[in-house]
This record gives sequence, structure tokens and C-alpha cells, in this order.
Amino acid sequence: MKLDGKTIVITGAGAPNGIGAALARRFKAAGAANLYLADIDEAGVKAVAEEVGGIGMGCDVTDEAQVKALIERAENETAGIDLMCSNAGIALMDGPNAGVEGSSNEDWERAWQVNLMAHVYAARACLPGMIGRGGGYFLHTASAAGLLSQIGSATYSVTKHAAVGFGESLAIAHGHQGIKVSLLCPQGVVTNMTAGASGDKDAAAADGMITPEELADCVVQGIDDESFLILPHPQVKDYMQGKTADYDRWIGGMIRFRNKLAGG
Repeated sequence: MKLDGKTIVITGAGAPNGIGAALARRFKAAGAANLYLADIDEAGVKAVAEEVGGIGMGCDVTDEAQVKALIERAENETAGIDLMCSNAGIALMDGPNAGVEGSSNEDWERAWQVNLMAHVYAARACLPGMIGRGGGYFLHTASAAGLLSQIGSATYSVTKHAAVGFGESLAIAHGHQGIKVSLLCPQGVVTNMTAGASGDKDAAAADGMITPEELADCVVQGIDDESFLILPHPQVKDYMQGKTADYDRWIGGMIRFRNKLAGG
């Protein structure tokens, strides 16, 4: 899909150095006609929206009513949403010694709501209009953690796996209705979420960190190609193939990698 003249909604766009803001700037450069940006940080997202000539709205993506209101505004003020970018996400680390038992029920629920259900709420709100117009596009920010794993954060890994599964279901169930889906699955990206991350102590940074601008370039190319998986770190595909070829060997390798990161 070409982005020129399109109406695009992006959640999680309130941090000026974040992925959502970088996507907004890159989509504007590609000719997007209407940009609707949302974030729980209303002041932040309005500043980014002003920069790109878009509309900024405060929105808690864990509240389906707020997501629906965002979608309805974009639908009512334009000819309809062409691209829905569900980008908001959170990473909560495991408890002491990176043990999965350390995460509270509240942490699990929060991660589930932001990293999965926000995608579900957006799809519910967008699908009727998109299908009625003969098609539409969803970009879901998932993470390489949703294809592989995330050492140190079971809540992140599990909910990102669920986001990948939902993206697959969305593409399979509605492909015949003109619905396209891309899953954005990077490793380390230099944002507030990864502040202080380095390859000797953080699995996501082991293959190097890319900038949000570099990631945004990959996204535009991936949407142009209508690729289901957008992998700004191409080695992720090799890791996936190694995982499926020999799961036991992959688990063993991840255990050794975890021990190395922990200094063991």
C-alpha cells in the first residue's frame, strides 16, 4: 500500500523520540493526508501532532470506549481510515533474579490490556468501516519477543506472542475482505523504553540498537511490499528458523544466553 493521500491513526505516539512519533513523521514525509495520533500522554501527543500537522488526542488504549472514540472521530472527519497503527506498548520486568513468579497479577493484567487487547479494541472499531469500503490495513507493533522470547520479562514475551497470534487471526479471517496486516517485530530500538540497555546485559540489545527513524524507514518499505512480518533486524528470521527446526536446542541456547547476561 502506498501512503500518499492516506488517513492514518497511530497510538502510542506521545513520546517525541518514540516509535509512534517517528512513524508519524515518516508517514507525513510519504504523503499521508490525515494523521490522527493518540497517547495516554495528551500533552505529549498534541505536541507531536502539531509538528506533523495532525490531530492529537489523549487516549488510554486499555479503555475500549476511548479507542472507539478515537476511531470514530477519524472516520467521521475523513473519508475513512486507511491504516490503523496499534503501536502503544509497555514492558514490565520480571521480579528478583528474573523469575516469572515475581510479576504481580496487576502487572500481568496491565501488560495483557496494553500489548494485546488494545489491538483487539482497535480492530473491532475499524473493521466495519474498512470492510464496507472494500479494504484497509493494520500495522501492529509486536516485537521480536513475540516471535522468539524476552529474557527478563515473561509478561512482555507472553503478551507479544498473543499479539502475533491475533495478527495472524486478523489476516486469516479477513484477508478475503481486503484487510491487510503487518506485524512490526524489531529487537532493540533506542527509545525511552530501552534507556540504558546494552548488549552485555539486555537480550533485546544483543544485536545492536537501531533508531526509531531507521525503523520507520523499514515500516514504509514493509507496508509498500504488504509484508506480514516487518523485521528491522533481519537476523530475527534466522533465529525463528532455528527455533522451529530444533525447539529443544533453541531452549538450551536461550538458557545459556540468559546465564551469560546474568553473569553466570
